[in-house]
Amino acid sequence: MRIKSGVTTRHHKKKYFKLAKGNYSAKSKRWRMVKQQVEASLNRSYTGRKDKKGDFRSLWIERINAACREHETIYSRFMNGLKKAGITLNRKMLSEMAVRDGSSFKKLVELSRAS
Repeated sequence: MRIKSGVTTRHHKKKYFKLAKGNYSAKSKRWRMVKQQVEASLNRSYTGRKDKKGDFRSLWIERINAACREHETIYSRFMNGLKKAGITLNRKMLSEMAVRDGSSFKKLVELSRAS
């Protein structure tokens, strides 16, 4: 006896259609278009999650550089001085200090100049 796969196929397709909800025109209604769109979207979202990390790193570096220039130094000399002084703070924390706590950041700049 032949067994049809209607229920299984419908469940499989339902997942894709749910993910495609809100897409423009046939990209949310026709199976072939839905499948292509969802796969492309999932691929882009994966790439986007990876890109976000680099975007934040460059934002932190810009903030640190701006704060360094207020204290008459540049980012590369500041980071090199911190490394020589043995201070291991990551860029995220340095940028938070630069934005929120200017006095402690100024002390770090002085420490980096000294070494």
